[in-house]
Amino acid sequence: MSARFAIAAPLILAADGWRREHAVIVRDAAIEAVLPVGALPGDLEIERFSKGLLLPGFVDTQVNGGGGVLFNDAPTVETIATIAAAHRRFGTTTLLPTLISDDVAIIERAIAAVEAAIAAGVPSVAGIHIEGPFLNEGKRGIHDATKFRRLDEEAVTLLSSLRGGRTLVTLAPELAPAGLIRRLVDAGVIVAAGHTLASYDDMMRARDEGIRGVTHLFNAMTGLDSRAPGVVGAALDSDLVCGLIVDGHHVHPASLRAAFRAKGAGELMLVTDAMATVGTRRDHFMLGSTLIREQDGALRAADGTLAGSALDMAAAVRGAVTLMQLDLADASRMASATPAEFLGLGAQRGRIAQGLRADLVLLDRDLAPLRCWIGGATD
Repeated sequence: MSARFAIAAPLILAADGWRREHAVIVRDAAIEAVLPVGALPGDLEIERFSKGLLLPGFVDTQVNGGGGVLFNDAPTVETIATIAAAHRRFGTTTLLPTLISDDVAIIERAIAAVEAAIAAGVPSVAGIHIEGPFLNEGKRGIHDATKFRRLDEEAVTLLSSLRGGRTLVTLAPELAPAGLIRRLVDAGVIVAAGHTLASYDDMMRARDEGIRGVTHLFNAMTGLDSRAPGVVGAALDSDLVCGLIVDGHHVHPASLRAAFRAKGAGELMLVTDAMATVGTRRDHFMLGSTLIREQDGALRAADGTLAGSALDMAAAVRGAVTLMQLDLADASRMASATPAEFLGLGAQRGRIAQGLRADLVLLDRDLAPLRCWIGGATD
C-alpha cells in the first residue's frame, strides 16, 4: 500500500462508537481520519472489505511465549520476533514479552533482548513484563520457587534499566521492603501485585507507594473474605487496573462478571498469559524441567497446576463476550484502550482515532481474526 490509503469495512469501532460503512484513512502509519466511504477522496487507494468488524489492535501485557518458543528458554531478539509474529496472527499489535521467575543473569539478558528488539523495530514490542522472582512462595503457581529472591537495591537498579520501552514488574508487595516500590515507580517502572499473600492493608500501603495493577486477578492471590478482603478485595475497592485471563479455566464466569460490575472496562484488561503453544499445533512443552500438557484447552503440569494459558487475544475477546456477557465494545476496550492506557501509551495506540498509530484488526462475525495492521502495515 502507499503511504496514504484507506481501509473500508462494514462496521468500524471508532473511539466514539460504531461507524457503519466507514473507512479509516492511514497516512504515514497513523490514523488521519475516519470518514464515511462516500466521503473519501476519489484518488485515494482503498482496501475494501465487504464483511467484517474493524477494531483497534489488541494490547497484551502478559505474553510468555508463542510460535513454539518461550521467552525464558531463549531471551533473544529472535525469540521475541517469533512470539510477536505468532500473536500478530490473532490481532495483537502491542505486547510485552513476559519473563517468569528466573536467575538474575536471565533477567539481564531478557532486558537487553527487549531493548535490542525495540531498537531493531520488531513489530508490536513495547517493553518487558518481569513476573517474579520477587514473589511469595505460598502463591507460587507454576513458578520455580528456587528462583525467588527478595527485592533489594540491586534489583531496583536492574528492573529499572530498560531504555526505550515500558517495564512492568509483578511482585508480592507484602515482601517488598518499605520504600522500594516507590523507588521502582519513581524510576518509571509500572508495578503490579501478583503471586502474593498480601492483606488488604498490605495492598493499600503498596498503592500509596505507587503500585498500579494486579496481575491475573483472582489467580495466585488472597481472595475476598468477610473480614479479610485480601488482594481481590483491594483490587475491587480501588482504581488498580486488573488483568483477567478469560479462558474458561482460570476464573469462574460469575467471578469475571462480578469483577466487571465492580470495575468496568476502564479498570479491567484482558491478558493471555500465553505459553509456547499459541500459534502452533503443539499440545505440550517443557517449562524448565516440568512437562506441561494441554488438556481440554488448559495448560497444566502433571499435578494439575495451571501453567499460563493456550489463549490468544482474539479468543480472550470472544471469552469476554460469551463468558462475561459483555458487548463487543466493552470487550474491545479491555483488549486495547485499557491496557494501552495502563502502559502509558493511550495517546499513541489502543483506539481508532485521529493521530493514533494505525494498529487495527479485522474480525469476522464469529470474532475470528481476518487481517491485522501495525502502523498501517500488514503481513
